[in-house]
Amino acid sequence: MIVSSPGSLEYPDVPAGAILAGAAARWGERVALHMDGRELSYAELYRRACAFAHGLRAAGVGTGDVVAVHLANCPEFAVAYHGILLAGATYSPANPLLPPADLAAQLADSGAVLAVSFAPAAPALQAALAQTSVRRVVLLGDEFEDFLADQPTTRPRVAIDPARDLAHLGYTGGTTGRSKGVRIPHRNVVVNTLQYACWGSGSVPKVDDSGGLWLDQMGDPGEYPGRLGTGVAINLTPWFHAMGTIGSLNVSMLAGATQVLHQRFDPGRYLADAEKFRVTGMGGAPPLFAALAAHPDFATRDLSGVLGLTSGAAPLPVELIKVLRARFGEDAVIGEGYGLTEVTMGATAGPAARSAVRKIGSVGLPVYDTRIKVVADGSEEPLPPGQPGEVCIQGPQVMLGYRNRPEETAAVLVDGWLHTGDIGVLDDDGYLSIVDRKKDMLLYKGYNVYPRELEEKLFGRPGVAAAAVVGRPDPAAGELPVGFVVPGPGADLDPEALRASVNADLPPYKHLRELHLVDSIPVSAAGKVLKRELRERLR
Repeated sequence: MIVSSPGSLEYPDVPAGAILAGAAARWGERVALHMDGRELSYAELYRRACAFAHGLRAAGVGTGDVVAVHLANCPEFAVAYHGILLAGATYSPANPLLPPADLAAQLADSGAVLAVSFAPAAPALQAALAQTSVRRVVLLGDEFEDFLADQPTTRPRVAIDPARDLAHLGYTGGTTGRSKGVRIPHRNVVVNTLQYACWGSGSVPKVDDSGGLWLDQMGDPGEYPGRLGTGVAINLTPWFHAMGTIGSLNVSMLAGATQVLHQRFDPGRYLADAEKFRVTGMGGAPPLFAALAAHPDFATRDLSGVLGLTSGAAPLPVELIKVLRARFGEDAVIGEGYGLTEVTMGATAGPAARSAVRKIGSVGLPVYDTRIKVVADGSEEPLPPGQPGEVCIQGPQVMLGYRNRPEETAAVLVDGWLHTGDIGVLDDDGYLSIVDRKKDMLLYKGYNVYPRELEEKLFGRPGVAAAAVVGRPDPAAGELPVGFVVPGPGADLDPEALRASVNADLPPYKHLRELHLVDSIPVSAAGKVLKRELRERLR
């Protein structure tokens, strides 16, 4: 079975700089970014991004040169990101929490010639520089402002081939192995941004007289109550992750939304600001929603302005979806999506229209112009509905390939289909459910055991705030399923009783063999569980 998206779009042949150019022309003085009392309008963000672009050109950074952005979310991040695109250079995000050795390896692999950083992360960058091609560092503060000073605030004239010139050189999360550079051209950024912006708002793309990208909202206000130019959201999704760059930064720009930036997750502050700013949408990874649901203010804050919730990076536990539905009611659309850096950001999403069918436990349907199939190991033939297999994606958002890794590129790109390494199931209606990472699947005496199924069982038990399952190598059985559980506030969990309760619902080969209570489960900045760290604990 191959599932195609339910619709198609016409994608303008414009570079990624057209996203902010169009947003600034349309939304002007509307607040784009709010952080700690500081506000930046769309028009001012565009002017500063244009100045940054001219600063890059003056510094000898040209088309195709890589610029590393080594920052946490802040208004300057958005200025630098859009300035890089407007200059025709290539944006390469670097997690500011990377240790020096990992940062050096990424910067060296990317060939970055300039890096933008800030004081808290600067020591790691300085320790890495000798092993890289970076010839200039611009730190936030006076250096950043000097870089923009006296530069033109109009769009530079730069020749960009949207199909070939790289807009992004992102790096895979490294949750299962070493990070790889993912080559994403300008067209992919425009396409994937439009796929999600139009999907979520009932819009179609258009281009203004100056070449700026716009949305024309055609959807019925009753079906798409989140109207363009009215949205407000608190953003914690790191922009150095693909979900943050495309789903948060770029989609919000086209939609004319105001983003309230929080650099650290404080559930109480998040809920207070959600009430204060009358947020219309809430988005993030599952750990964010789990923490909000567990906070006492979740039930008392006025969140009546929330029209939709979106989750990505990892599957939302079914029990948590039920909690969110009970809190926000049926009118608030809860949608999950699925993607990875190799598809720019995303490939599927739950239907956004209020009357559409959304299926609990699924990550929705393929977005516009995207096809999905699942295949057995070593095969390209699609499996029928209901049978788990590796998820494969075909669409205009699929990467060009990995940087300087032709063999690894050939291994995952087969006849235009990207092999994701994720195990999924398609149902008869074409909805995709993610079962697990292919590399996370356990083999117990020849049986396939999917950790996510066991994690769902654990999460559904009272008093469980978070759960993860990994395998412990065993010479006789292969791998033994081992669970890690974070107790909820005030919960007094008996690990053996909890293990027995879960095992009672499972066939013997899936039984949890150990269960450990822990204070926290390690997650990446994007919200993905770092299972390699849990495996290390077992060793």
